[in-house]
Amino acid sequence: MNNRIMSGMRPTGKLHIGHYLGVIDNWVKLQNQYESYFFVADWHALTTKYDKTENLRQDSIDVVTDWLASGLDPEKSTIYVQSLVPETAELHIYLSMITPQHWVEKDPTLKDIVKIVKDGQGEGISYGLLGYPVLMSADILLFNAAYVPVGIDQVAHVEITRDIARRFNSIYGVEVFNEPQPLLNECSYICGVDGNKMGKSYNNDIKISDSEEATTKRIMQAITDRSRIRRDDLGHTDQCEVAFKYWQIFGAEEDITKIKQGCETGTMGCADCKRCLAAKVNERFQAIREKRKYYEEHPEIVRDIILSGSEQARKTAQETLQEVRKAVRIY
Repeated sequence: MNNRIMSGMRPTGKLHIGHYLGVIDNWVKLQNQYESYFFVADWHALTTKYDKTENLRQDSIDVVTDWLASGLDPEKSTIYVQSLVPETAELHIYLSMITPQHWVEKDPTLKDIVKIVKDGQGEGISYGLLGYPVLMSADILLFNAAYVPVGIDQVAHVEITRDIARRFNSIYGVEVFNEPQPLLNECSYICGVDGNKMGKSYNNDIKISDSEEATTKRIMQAITDRSRIRRDDLGHTDQCEVAFKYWQIFGAEEDITKIKQGCETGTMGCADCKRCLAAKVNERFQAIREKRKYYEEHPEIVRDIILSGSEQARKTAQETLQEVRKAVRIY
């Protein structure tokens, strides 16, 4: 078993603090322990937004900029864009030929999409969308990663990759691929300021790149204890839907104790609580935002990191493909 990990993220544009806490912060730690490959999954973006590509390239750049600002180091990690490593597509072809149809149809994410289509709420599933679990397997197996950092809801994607790797090896009688293991993220989950899943499409997110003013304004919208009407009402931190949960992520132990006491004794109002919280969040992201501003002012650095990383990724990918072609006995 090698010491290599790989993971990716769709290019959704500027990332929010949920991405940082849930994924990026973990990657930054892992890059010091593993040979790391991190990629922008721009082909995956086409599976659902093939007709909305006007910002695709800039969105990819924004994602990498946020990664770099957050601490991903191109000296420690290979950072690349999926479409700049065409070997991914070739491996996808080989894997798609041996993958049974029912394997991809049982993918948990696709089940929801299939239901929407059957209920007449969608146009239908494209060939590319149906096959995206195989493309994802190609992403992983192209680098023969030993581990894939994922959340618990993504373990199924690693499982189908293991199945495909095992099937390929069995059909061709050669141990080309190892079976990657999921590496569960030890991360903080953070909801949007309205209590729902944080996301740009819900307009409830706080972006890594937001200014202090924008962050403060957004946090002042955060839901608190709905039963508390007046400032001196006794609050209930266990019923505070968003703000106190943020404190548990961003506050030190003494901060949390102070906020809890002030809320539950009625000596601190919700507005004061959220202003203090905004200051704490801004403090956490100050250095990251300053670093991001530097990369924004020097886009050529980000471009060079993407091109260099993609070139390095191709070298590794070509080594794998050489073994795959040999196993398949392709010309």
